[in-house]
Amino acid sequence: MSADHPLGVDPKFGRDIATRVLEGSWVSLVVAFGATVLSNVIGAIMGVVAGYYGGRVDNIISRLMDTFLAFPLLLFAIAISATLQGGAFGLNGLPLHLSVLIFVIGFFNWPYLGRIVRGQTLALREREFVDASRGMGAKGPYILFRELMPNLVGPIIVYSTLLIPTNILFEASLSFLGVGIQPPQASWGGMLREAVTYYQVDPQYMIVPGLAIFVTVLAFNLLGDGLRDALDPRSR
Repeated sequence: MSADHPLGVDPKFGRDIATRVLEGSWVSLVVAFGATVLSNVIGAIMGVVAGYYGGRVDNIISRLMDTFLAFPLLLFAIAISATLQGGAFGLNGLPLHLSVLIFVIGFFNWPYLGRIVRGQTLALREREFVDASRGMGAKGPYILFRELMPNLVGPIIVYSTLLIPTNILFEASLSFLGVGIQPPQASWGGMLREAVTYYQVDPQYMIVPGLAIFVTVLAFNLLGDGLRDALDPRSR
């Protein structure tokens, strides 16, 4: 550690740890937010459709949720990421493995939000404002997206703030296992993997990215708890 490198440098190449931690934060947040947005869009639509229409539609979507929940997400992500390593590029100029991580994490996590939205929709569809919309001739899509969805924004926001730290840990786990973000791109999980070799002689190389993960995950969890209390009048 020095004035030029306040958090030290890595023992292998002499790269500034503070810079790599900041660059790794971009990777973790891009994956976490991208996967959360994707899972929220799919989960909200599938959940509100299942809860409102019920019957056969609800049964089909519910069984689909059960199938996704039983899917070995970690093994699938490891297999896909390991297969698609390379220098190709994916959507919007993102490296292919980064785009794949966002897709795999987001696409296979939507049933968690879908179940929450479905349960809320089952209660909301019996409310008076929904009956009034039906009485005025409103069709199903209008009721779904103009009447029910605005009342589901609160639970979706709260769940999103709790899902983001989970996605951060998932990305860090894949990078730590060597099938996530690949060098020379910095990532918190990748830094921890590199630090395993040097932790006895250079412990701050493991401590700094570990603290970054811990503080970020804790911050989003506290944010989610605060939003849940703020958006739920019954908790006041």
